Amino acid sequence: MTSTPPFRTLLVLGRAAGLPTVWSNALAGWWLGGGGHYWKLPFLCLGTSLLYSGGTFLNDAFDEESDRQRRMERPIPSGKIFATEVWKQGFAQLGLGIVILCVCGKMAALCAVLLAVTILLYNFTHKFFTASPWLLGACRFWVYIIAGTTGVYGLNGFPIFCGVALAGYVAGANFITHRGAAAGKKSIWPIVLLAVPVVVALMINSGSYLKAALWISAVCLLWIVRCLKDLFFGGQPNTPWITSNLLAGIIFVDWLAVAPVMTPWASAIIFVALFAATKWFQKIAPAA
Repeated sequence: MTSTPPFRTLLVLGRAAGLPTVWSNALAGWWLGGGGHYWKLPFLCLGTSLLYSGGTFLNDAFDEESDRQRRMERPIPSGKIFATEVWKQGFAQLGLGIVILCVCGKMAALCAVLLAVTILLYNFTHKFFTASPWLLGACRFWVYIIAGTTGVYGLNGFPIFCGVALAGYVAGANFITHRGAAAGKKSIWPIVLLAVPVVVALMINSGSYLKAALWISAVCLLWIVRCLKDLFFGGQPNTPWITSNLLAGIIFVDWLAVAPVMTPWASAIIFVALFAATKWFQKIAPAA
C-alpha cells in the first residue's frame, strides 16, 4: 500500500468523468441567474468541483467495508491509497470548496454548506436508505442554486425550477442504475423522472424559445432511449455503461435548461464540448 498514490488513482477517487457535468451545472445555473459577474465564474466552477470531488472521495471512504467484499478493484481495498488519506482529502476538499464559494457571496456560501451536508447524508445513507437517490438529486439542485445566486439577477425562478428538474433526472438515473438495473428490476416510474426536464422546458418556453427547447428535448429523449434500450427492450443490460451514459446525459439536461437564455448555436458549441469532455474522461477513469 502507498500513501502517495499515482495521479490516475486520484482521478478514479474523484470520479473525474463527472467534473464536466459539474461545470455544465454551474454554467447553466449562472446563465439562468443572469450571467455577468464574470470574475466570480472561476471561483464558482472551482468551488463546486471541489465539493463534488470531496464528496466522491468520501463516498469511497464510507464504502470501504462493502468495497472490500464486492469491489476489490476500488483504490482503498486494492491498496492504492490509505483509507485515512481518503478521509482527510475528502473533508479537506469539502472545506476548501465552501471557502472558495464564499467569494461568490453569502448566499452562495450558505448553499455550499447545505450542499456539503447533503453530500455527507447521501454518502452515509446510500447503502441502506432506499430514497437516497433523492439526496443525490438534491446535490445537483444545490449546484444550480449556488450558481444562480452568482448571476447578476441573483436567485430567481429559472435556476430553481430547472434545478428541480435536474434533481428529478439524477434521482431517476440513480434509481435505475443502483436500485433497478443492478438488481434486475424494471420500473417505469424512474423513466418519468428522467423526462421531467423535458416537461419543465416545454412548460416554461414559449414563442421563439419553444423551437430550441423542442429540438434539444428531442436530443435528451433520444439519448435516454439509447441508454435504456437494452434494459427495457431486451438484451443484457450493462449497468456501468448505463450509469456512465446517463451521467453524460446531465449535460443535455443543462443544455435544455438554458434554451430561453442563450442563442442555440452558442449553447450547442459549449455543451457539446462539455459532453465530449465527459466521454473522454470516462475512458480514463470510471464514472462510478
